[in-house]
Amino acid sequence: MSFSLDDLAALIKSRRNDSASNSYTKSLFDAGPPRIAKKFGEEAVEAVIAAMEGDNNALTSEAADVLYHLLVLLEARDIALSDVVAELGRRTAQSGLAEKASRGGSK
Repeated sequence: MSFSLDDLAALIKSRRNDSASNSYTKSLFDAGPPRIAKKFGEEAVEAVIAAMEGDNNALTSEAADVLYHLLVLLEARDIALSDVVAELGRRTAQSGLAEKASRGGSK
């Protein structure tokens, strides 16, 4: 069975209309973007810790949590995964250093 981020994004979108008592995803939507963003940040920190500890199994698990929560956050803000992928495509049309410089600031 093949499963993609597009599949996950579609599943997340479909959960917007579920009952919060039956769906963790719906409970996140009900809590709103600030709560979703906080949860995304927590998962990102856990991924960093797993990476620093060299625990590949934990990093794999945490990376899945990061991707899931990012997709929930994007959906909550009505940003399509395809828009993010298009932005990545635009950025890869030039070197990483040139792209970073074009954004200005110190990201």
